[in-house]
Amino acid sequence: MRACVPLIVAVLCGLAWAGRMESCASRCNEKFNRDAGCQCDRRCPQHGDCCEDYERLCAEDPKEPEPFLELEEEEEEAEEAPTSNLYSAPTSCQGRCREAFDKHQPCHCNARCQEFGNCCEDFESLCGNHEGFSRSSDAVTKGELQSTSEKIYRADTNKARKEDIVLNSQSCISPSETRDKVDHCPQPLFTYVNEKLFSKPTYAAFINLLNNYQRATGHGEHFSSQQLAEQDTFLREIMKTAVMKELYSFLHHQNRYSSEQEFVDDLKNMWFGLYSRGNEEGDSSGFEHVFSGEVKKGKVTGFHNWIRFYLQEKEGLVDYYSYNYDGPWDSYPDVLAMQFNWDGYYKEVGAAFIGSSPEFEFALYSLCFITRPGKMCTLSLGGHPLAIQTYTWDKTTYGNGKKYIATAYVVCSTR
Repeated sequence: MRACVPLIVAVLCGLAWAGRMESCASRCNEKFNRDAGCQCDRRCPQHGDCCEDYERLCAEDPKEPEPFLELEEEEEEAEEAPTSNLYSAPTSCQGRCREAFDKHQPCHCNARCQEFGNCCEDFESLCGNHEGFSRSSDAVTKGELQSTSEKIYRADTNKARKEDIVLNSQSCISPSETRDKVDHCPQPLFTYVNEKLFSKPTYAAFINLLNNYQRATGHGEHFSSQQLAEQDTFLREIMKTAVMKELYSFLHHQNRYSSEQEFVDDLKNMWFGLYSRGNEEGDSSGFEHVFSGEVKKGKVTGFHNWIRFYLQEKEGLVDYYSYNYDGPWDSYPDVLAMQFNWDGYYKEVGAAFIGSSPEFEFALYSLCFITRPGKMCTLSLGGHPLAIQTYTWDKTTYGNGKKYIATAYVVCSTR
């Protein structure tokens, strides 16, 4: 794919720092420093150039990371479902097990600190055996996430080949121009797509789901028995793939799920369970928002899927305006961040995988939501770093207090 060269160079340059050894001691959240051997700023996980002790000393800033892209609806989601906080300068849990959360403390010792990744270093030894506390041996490390995402990347045999898609990306704009709502591209984004892809079982099952939703929030969704069956068909078909088998194997090994059926049931709830973003009960879901797209307060929210984009563009409902990020991958799946008009509503930045199978996107977003809910999730695809941001829906829950997916999207940023 034709890249927006300055942006790609900026992303790839971060990789060169990875092997040089320095420390984040007294450097947490400093600004990017070109002269440093490694970085300690909030964006270093996205670029793969953090110092080796970054996670231990800095983790993430208590404030939400500042993605270069994906601003409009995600700011709205942040108000409704704030990102989990992480803290630096670890101290001790001595005499603090089960204490109430206090944002002024540098680290925590309550029952949920493992979930949010902000426990003190001695939490395991001092509090791990307290009733109601799970042991941190099940915690997923950054290295495990990167290794698993690489396995999922290699397992995506249903992805498009290079000859299956021809893109006409046309104009690359600067970040400051994304709010201008100017159509810089007279031609469609997709010049050609081999639609034989869509006859594959997971693609066909995915496409059947896309017309089951009303895009305007505030209007309740009411599924027919056939539409509910289509959700089950999609989950059944993707679970046959090597991609989802890799994901389940990893999560099962991490003691997240005891059986495949438990895993599938949870996926159905977190992705397809309905909640209300507007005035009417049950007007939205994670799947509708991320893959099909919604309209709220006069603008496009979600809509992060290339198949949906292609089909809507083919029908004349999507007008491609420009792009401002093209990922470093030289084959599919790739990542493109674009501006477009969806039947009269503008999307300032919509980052999406291009050429990936439905199960691939579903797997990566699920991996990040399950292991890093409401946080930045750093993965690796084909040797290149990639970050995914998720948000939980905190107003309503399912099961034993489990959270629905509010949104999930690829974070594209530059130095």
